[in-house]
Amino acid sequence: MGMDDKINNAAEKSAGKIKESAGRATDNERLEAEGRADQTKANLKQAGEKIKDAFKS
Repeated sequence: MGMDDKINNAAEKSAGKIKESAGRATDNERLEAEGRADQTKANLKQAGEKIKDAFKS
């Protein structure tokens, strides 16, 4: 996994956590759900990159 991918995935995951927290704080269920979805998407991208790296070795 390239360093850029790691940074982008971590940033996306962090943004998702912030969205989820903001949604929880403002009682906005849609924003909270978007935050969880962003975190899940970042985790899936990270897993995909790890799988690609495993096959390259």
